[in-house]
Amino acid sequence: MSGRAFARLAFSDAVKSVQARYGVRDHGERLEISGPANATLTPQVTAMIAACDSVFIASAARDLWPHVQHRGGPPGFLKALDAETLAFGDFDGNRQFITLGNIAENPRVVLLMIERGSGRRLKLWAEAEVIDDDPALLARLDNRAYPARPRRAVLLHVRAFDINCRQHIPKEYLTSIM
Repeated sequence: MSGRAFARLAFSDAVKSVQARYGVRDHGERLEISGPANATLTPQVTAMIAACDSVFIASAARDLWPHVQHRGGPPGFLKALDAETLAFGDFDGNRQFITLGNIAENPRVVLLMIERGSGRRLKLWAEAEVIDDDPALLARLDNRAYPARPRRAVLLHVRAFDINCRQHIPKEYLTSIM
């Protein structure tokens, strides 16, 4: 199937209606039918992920409000295991477990990474899976130089990604030091 995978996942009938209302539906249609699918990780995306030290993950339970949570660690805490799978170690945090609870009920998540300096944004759609009992995977995700140890792993089965420009990223963010 041609076209961008993220458009198939994100362009609901309501989204298409709003695109039409604001006169940009033709752009949406082009995204749906042309361009690279962006359904598996490319070397460019894998390099962005390897340098990433901060990501926002959006999740939602079936009947509650969406939730956005920050995940971070040393560069490379988010690892590409292969062209279709990412993983990160889940560290102890605020102990609310909202993201993990949402994943248990609805595995669909979206990640947002902003590359400091260039301001490129990577949005990634995935189905998440929490792994509690895989010592080999946890060891692979553990960075001994970092003070926190992963308590569990979150696997992300990539379904689509999209890279955006830096338009409207605050200049202070673009010039911040990593």
